[in-house]
Amino acid sequence: MRAVFCAFLLIFLSLSVRAECTALTASGNAEYPPYLWRASHNSDALDGAITRLMTTLGERIGIPVQMQFVGPWGRTQEEVANGNIDLIAGAFYTQARSERMDYIRPAFQETRSVLWVRNDNVFAYSRLDDLVGKRGVTVINNSFGQAFDEFAKAHLEILQVGGLEQALRMISNGRVDYLVYEEQPGLAYIERARIDNLQMLDVPVSSEALYLTMSCKSACNTPALKERISAELELMRQEGLMDQYLELARGQWQGQ
Repeated sequence: MRAVFCAFLLIFLSLSVRAECTALTASGNAEYPPYLWRASHNSDALDGAITRLMTTLGERIGIPVQMQFVGPWGRTQEEVANGNIDLIAGAFYTQARSERMDYIRPAFQETRSVLWVRNDNVFAYSRLDDLVGKRGVTVINNSFGQAFDEFAKAHLEILQVGGLEQALRMISNGRVDYLVYEEQPGLAYIERARIDNLQMLDVPVSSEALYLTMSCKSACNTPALKERISAELELMRQEGLMDQYLELARGQWQGQ
C-alpha cells in the first residue's frame, strides 16, 4: 500500500511543472545529543553529528541539505510526512512511518536503546517480560523498534512525557521504575546534568538502525536522487565518517 501511495504521488509530481531540486530541508529529534540538538533555545539551527553528516552528504550530491529545527519530535515527523520538510535525518524503521516516507538505505548508524534505573532500585533484566508490572517512562512519539513498540503497547505501562529532561527527573526522583531511551543521547544528558543516582542496565531493549527518510510528498522524491543519496551514504559508512563526527559532537555538547 505504501509503495502504491508513493508511486501515485511521484506520478502526480512528475506531471506538475516544478523546478529541478536544488536544495533539501531536513530535521530530526532535537533532544538527541550527540547526534542532534538545538543550537540554542531561540535558534532554528541544529548541531550535532548528524548535522555534520548531512552537510557532507549535501556537498557530495551537489544539493545542499539544510538542517532545521521545526519543533518537538512528534511535530517533526508530521512536518516531514506532510511534505513541509523533505527528510528526517535519523529515524528507526516502523511500519507507520514507512507508509508516509521512503527509507533510504543503507542505514547510517546502529544504535542501542537501553534501560536506566536508580542505584537503589536495580532489577534483573534479560527480556521484555521482565518489565511487566513495572512503571516506565520515555519521550512521547519515540520508537524503539517495531518489536519493542508492539510489546510495550500490549503489555507495558510506560508514561510518555514531552522531553528527556523531564523523563530523567522522574526516574531520578523515584516516580517510575525505569527510563527507556537510546544509549548515546541518554548518556549525554546524564553526564552533562551530573545525575549520579542512575545506572544503565547491560542488556539493551533493542538494537536498531538509524535511517534517512524522504517524505512521499517531497517534490525532491525521485528514484534518481534517492539512488545518489544511497550511494553516498554507503561510501560515508565505509569511510567511518559517522564515528568521527560523533567524537567531535560529544566534545561540543559537553563543552556547552
